[in-house]
Amino acid sequence: MKGPLATGNTADIYLNDAGYAIKVYKEGFPADEARKEADKQRYIHSLGIPVPEVLELTTFNGRQAMVMEYIEGDTLGGLVMNNRILLHDYLATSIEIQMLIHEKEAPGLEPMRDKLARQLHDVSSMSSEVKVSLLKQVNQVSGTKLCHGDFHLFNLVKTEDGIRVLDWVDASSGDIRADVVRTYLLYAGFDQEIAAQYLSLYCEKSGLEREEILQWGPVIAGARLSENVPGEDAERLLEIVRQGVKGRPDK
Repeated sequence: MKGPLATGNTADIYLNDAGYAIKVYKEGFPADEARKEADKQRYIHSLGIPVPEVLELTTFNGRQAMVMEYIEGDTLGGLVMNNRILLHDYLATSIEIQMLIHEKEAPGLEPMRDKLARQLHDVSSMSSEVKVSLLKQVNQVSGTKLCHGDFHLFNLVKTEDGIRVLDWVDASSGDIRADVVRTYLLYAGFDQEIAAQYLSLYCEKSGLEREEILQWGPVIAGARLSENVPGEDAERLLEIVRQGVKGRPDK
């Protein structure tokens, strides 16, 4: 088996001789990490979402691994980077897919409220006062809609059979507005033009107001800080948190 096709924060992806993708988790993760993600992806597959099929759990060089269907094709993000004129159409397509995802009820996944609370508690760069303010909003999270948690053009692969949605490790059951602002913040940290077009198009297609989406910005920015993503501008996230908390009536 050759070197990894892709490397992320949690795992490396390989292609084996049988043509299947193997997600090999890095050291330091709980021993059941692969099983938990496999269960989650199988559940989402059962909801009718076009995700890679999980085949089995195994080990690779002593590390836990998940074998799954290999999705051959180009990401929409990669296609846009090669030809910027595609941005509007591919963003529109991605939003249609995201809205279909958001229509699904997913009570079998971890509640978004629990996930966000855990992440906020883990952030050392925020004061207890700020955390309390954000947790008040987290406690208002309602609904059991399917939320991807890391939805963007680079997790959408264009294949001969349509578009497949990858990387469901952060999926949860909760409020779609928080999921949308998560996508917006990911884009804003990468390209402001993409972020602005995305939010405008999402509001236009969904009927949601910009303000009701952006009100979740401080909570999601705060939770993002717990992930310690290399290259992430932590100060940008902290400023979103500070501005959001500062503008609240109880502050």
